[in-house]
Amino acid sequence: MRKYDLGFISDEDIYKHVKETVARYSATIDLASFNKNIIDPIKLTFDAKVYGRTMEEVIASECIRQMDKSNNNHIGYFHQNLFRYAGNGWSVPAEGFDVVNEERHIFVEMKNKPNEMSKKIQRLILMRMFDKLIRDRKAICYMVDFSATEKIEMPWMVKLDGYEYYDDRLRYCSIDKFYEIAFGVNDSYQTLCNTLPLVVSEIN
Repeated sequence: MRKYDLGFISDEDIYKHVKETVARYSATIDLASFNKNIIDPIKLTFDAKVYGRTMEEVIASECIRQMDKSNNNHIGYFHQNLFRYAGNGWSVPAEGFDVVNEERHIFVEMKNKPNEMSKKIQRLILMRMFDKLIRDRKAICYMVDFSATEKIEMPWMVKLDGYEYYDDRLRYCSIDKFYEIAFGVNDSYQTLCNTLPLVVSEIN
């Protein structure tokens, strides 16, 4: 195993974590898994005829779409569970928040495109966050978006059921900015992104 020198996670731990994520990653899909999702035959027919493709090609594309959806969940697993190895008070609870640091009073939800979450999920997350803010006056709750296109941290204002929810300790944060907050290094996320291909290549 080569040296990665990320600084915020050991060489052994990043290797182990990437290996666990690769093992979860889907490269194939069996018929039973494919059939778990109800496939609309009308849509398949339109896709085939409108795009000039065979039904086999359309079904192959649907398989790729299903695998990609599953793999997106595994990327969420990667982002969240990296903090199992981060030390310095970071932990991944069995339930509730995705990542916490009790010592620093930081409580985190990590999502891909959080503004596109269903109202039900938004409501549950807001209830959890406001409950924490009420119970712990030092608490800061972060909604970390690992699909954000710019490095940002700002108040997370949520419009739900005709109301706008706001608290200065309720924060929206890009994943790269959150790494800076968590590890105190400006380019820690960029360093991880640059190093990850080396780790995956060594494993795969």
